[in-house]
Amino acid sequence: MLAIPGGFLVLLALAWPRVAALLTRPLGPGLELPTHTPTSPPASRPTSATEVAALPPGTATSTPAPLCGGPPSMMVLGIGADNRENNYLYGLADVIRVARVDFVTPAVSVLSLPRDIWVEIPEISDHYGITHGKLNQAYLYGNPGMGYYDGPGLGPGLLARTLDANFVLRVDHYASVNMRTFVKIVDAVGGIDLYLAQAVDGRPVDDKTEDMGYFSAGQHHMNGETALRFSRIRKIDNAFKRDDRQTMVLCALKDKLLSPEVLPRLLEIIASLQNSVLTDLSVAQLGQLACLGPSLRPENLRFASLPEELLTGARNDQGSFVLNADMDAVRAIVADFVAGTWPSEPDQPSCP
Repeated sequence: MLAIPGGFLVLLALAWPRVAALLTRPLGPGLELPTHTPTSPPASRPTSATEVAALPPGTATSTPAPLCGGPPSMMVLGIGADNRENNYLYGLADVIRVARVDFVTPAVSVLSLPRDIWVEIPEISDHYGITHGKLNQAYLYGNPGMGYYDGPGLGPGLLARTLDANFVLRVDHYASVNMRTFVKIVDAVGGIDLYLAQAVDGRPVDDKTEDMGYFSAGQHHMNGETALRFSRIRKIDNAFKRDDRQTMVLCALKDKLLSPEVLPRLLEIIASLQNSVLTDLSVAQLGQLACLGPSLRPENLRFASLPEELLTGARNDQGSFVLNADMDAVRAIVADFVAGTWPSEPDQPSCP
């Protein structure tokens, strides 16, 4: 009988290098960007609980080891694409957020970037003389269906390079979700629960506005399609208020993912959706992020936007609405965000 588990262990040992390679392999095209974020803890301090326990009594450790086997920090570009197809050939970046994940504290800070901000778009000037555009167009031009961009990372790759060129904001990884996949994610966890202190009217304001529905004040249970419509409401106020509503949806989704009925199925849900999400994260890294969730205290999950006073609305030569930014001021804020010193508290509605 002992030969059975013994033989299994031998087979596991022989197969482990291949299994480990599969777990650590990026699920999508890599960004191939240099990064400011360290990928491993400094060698001068212990990196695991075992190493800490092995230290002589009274030995000081400068900072705790990162949790969940992760790096000290990770910068992840999150993209919400506006296409409903079962692919990522086209689509604008309807939502652009960068998350700074701190595996030591632990903490997550999420910066929302306006899609209409006017920026320089690198590496595609030989296509119709395009050198500038809205931030969300960088993702569109990088998508393979356009044929404008030949560099690494497809749409997320060009958007990442645009963030780096304009704001010195370098990300380590990306995850792009289109509208179809967002609906699947919300439905996979059984919907989300959202309380609205005030009614939100997403009905058309003109013949060019899509009907997003009317949401009365009070408690709502939303399936994927309903949550998507609520997240896209913008015409009644502005993009900043829409960011607030999207934050509410993200917080409700976080609560559902960490709920007792869903948490045990989290890795199963991730596995079922991995072919629907465009990302260069590996299965191992997705596991690290899932592991970190239950350790996050509410005050350490912070959402922030660029201050409105740094952005000025205007019409460009083609008559499109754009946001012109005070670039020096924005870069200074982004530098604080990358360093983990801003925001110290949420500057917009955060998770309770």
